[in-house]
Parts: sequence; structure tokens; C-alpha cells
Amino acid sequence: MNHTRWKLAREKKALDAPVDSAEIQAERAEIRLAMAFAKAVYDRRKALGLSQAELAERAGLTQAKISRVEGADAVPTLPLLRRLAHALDASLNIALGEDHEEVVFVGRTAA
Repeated sequence: MNHTRWKLAREKKALDAPVDSAEIQAERAEIRLAMAFAKAVYDRRKALGLSQAELAERAGLTQAKISRVEGADAVPTLPLLRRLAHALDASLNIALGEDHEEVVFVGRTAA
């Protein structure tokens, strides 16, 4: 089978696939957002050279809580977001749009 046929077969399969319900789509979007937040925490922690235990101490949390956050197993509250941003010496930017979601910690510059 040549490449053109692969593409056609893939497109046909996509057209034949059942369409997810709105509930499933919303659940997937929620999971993607949780994973984006988890990755942002992990990336910023690593950029600072901190262990989970060190970040937990800075944030007044347990290492297990940091592990749950980075594993996308915890639903962050606003106070938790604030504590993590402060502990990571950054501001937290969250963009939620129809077709784009982004979670980024922006490091503070030394004054």
C-alpha cells in the first residue's frame, strides 16, 4: 500500500469513527488542562533545580501533594495555585479559550 492509500485509509477511518458526546469532550478537555498544569509545575520546578520535597517545603505542602499535582491527580484550588506560584518564584498565567488552553509559570525577574 503506498502513502496516498495510507492517508485515504486514515481519513476514511476518521470519518467512520463515532463522534464523542459533549460530556466526553468536556472530560477530555478537563484532563488536558490538568495535564498542562502538571507539566507547567514540573517544568518550572526542574528549571529551578528543585526536588519535589524542596518545592513542598517552600510551598508549605507535603511531597506527596506535589507528586499528586505533577501527576495531574489533584484538582488545584486558588489558594494552592497561589502557594505554588509563590514557591516557584513565578506568576501563573492560564489562558482558556475555545481552541487554545495554556498554563505557564513566568519567572519573576530580579529587581
